[in-house]
Amino acid sequence: MDATTDPHLIPPEMPEYGEANHIFEMMQVTGASLLSRDKKVAAGDRLPRYQNLLEQLLIHQPQDPIPFMIEHLSRDNDNVPKIVILGPPASGKTTIAMWLCKHLNSNLLTMENLMAKEFSNLANEAMNHYQRFKTVPSRLLVSLIQERLKDEDCIRRGWILDGIPETREQALMIQTVGIMPRHVIVLSAPDTVLIERNVGKRIDPHTREIYHTTFDWPPEPEIQDRLVMPEGISELETAEKLMEYHRNIVRILPSYPKILKVISSDQPCVDVFYQALTYAQTNHRSNAPFTPRVLLCGPVGSGKSLQAALLAQKYGLVNVCCGQLLKGAVADKSNLGALIQPFFEKKMAVPDSIILKVLTQRLKERDCVQKGWVLHGFPRDLDQAHLLDSLGHKANRCMLHSHSQGADSLLGKTDKGDGKSPFTLMGIECYMAFGSFHSICHRVFFLNVPFDSVIERLTLRRTDPVTGERYHLMYKPPPTIEIQSRLLQNPKDAEEQVKLKMDLFYRNSADLEAFYAHAITINADQDPYTVFEYIESGIINPLPKKII
Repeated sequence: MDATTDPHLIPPEMPEYGEANHIFEMMQVTGASLLSRDKKVAAGDRLPRYQNLLEQLLIHQPQDPIPFMIEHLSRDNDNVPKIVILGPPASGKTTIAMWLCKHLNSNLLTMENLMAKEFSNLANEAMNHYQRFKTVPSRLLVSLIQERLKDEDCIRRGWILDGIPETREQALMIQTVGIMPRHVIVLSAPDTVLIERNVGKRIDPHTREIYHTTFDWPPEPEIQDRLVMPEGISELETAEKLMEYHRNIVRILPSYPKILKVISSDQPCVDVFYQALTYAQTNHRSNAPFTPRVLLCGPVGSGKSLQAALLAQKYGLVNVCCGQLLKGAVADKSNLGALIQPFFEKKMAVPDSIILKVLTQRLKERDCVQKGWVLHGFPRDLDQAHLLDSLGHKANRCMLHSHSQGADSLLGKTDKGDGKSPFTLMGIECYMAFGSFHSICHRVFFLNVPFDSVIERLTLRRTDPVTGERYHLMYKPPPTIEIQSRLLQNPKDAEEQVKLKMDLFYRNSADLEAFYAHAITINADQDPYTVFEYIESGIINPLPKKII
């Protein structure tokens, strides 16, 4: 390849710094924010901190942007709730909004409490207009929301808008002034269900809690006595409100194309709440360039080779097996191979210092830097984990298999996709693997399988000495008696050897689990492709984040 067209080799420190400090996310947001500003759509699938900062710069356009950015970043409130809850009358949106506010320690914003704000000329104007016409002009409503969001409690603890916006005009006006929700939840239910709910609705004037004559009647007599029937909940009035809602909601939804979730409210309220809470605590994906560095840990037979091969095949990662690296160094007769050879001959463990030299040399090669890597077979204990970490080879995707399917049970092939795409950095075309991977550090998976299943998988493996074909007496039996009669078992698969290696793994596993503290437990006693799907999902999807 011509040197002038060959993608430049960037040092490994550069992408590591870019990922650690979210530089690539900032680059991604810069162009996307311009696009979202032009289209007036909420861009909810990028990193919140830089998304918010750039959006606010473009919206407010301060003459001196530096103090503006310093003031914005000093708030440190990019992860607070910013939620819009919409739904037809009697869908339960106010109840869900109130529960979310209590659980997330946030602020509920409704038409009523916005107009009831004290010492606000806008609130007084809105209240006077509402008392005369039973509506509030959209521009005045948006100004009320802007004023409320400037209060310290909304800045520190976020906000939840209940039933706002009501029209597309309001949605676009809210976006134009820079109010960008991170999650939009829309409740839905059949109209017949909603009408039945609405006619039985009752409200506690003291607590504003909502009850129902059929579904949720309070047991306390004092609460029953003070419940009042809201205005405008007759069957005819409810039907008219539903028609108006349906006319408006179809024009509102396109304003939130990537941050919207529709939840059926025709189910128990608790189920609706937990679905809404799970979504509200979910981070959106980033499409910024990202070089995956995946670590698979586990004992022999845990499926490390299988899962590493699947990840490497689908995402174009470099499959780095520590054991194969050592054998390759010996076969190449390199200087390091000469140091390893005596330990192989004596069947002794290779010292960690030599392993790290071989491993470091491999991980610094160009393909690993550009494409990313999936490492397995190292570390095996806490000391090795610390050594790997101290040399700067930090996995940004860690999966720890306690046991999973063996490679011999793999049948067929998976979809191919190298996951690579070019990007420009300082005018230089570089290649990094990204795509579906999302930058969340230390994603650890514990794949649990009963010990007896592991013994069954390993001790029943056999090899045909004539053809080299590998079989499993249960999962992949030989086709003929003749082949079965000549099959041989690898001495490493003997039950005694397997138990020794499992015991060794268990002695070190607790320390490894503590070192890689962010863990997800997965049942791996199932089909290998199912296990891979769980692993893949854990890699590409952000974890729900609790908001305190």
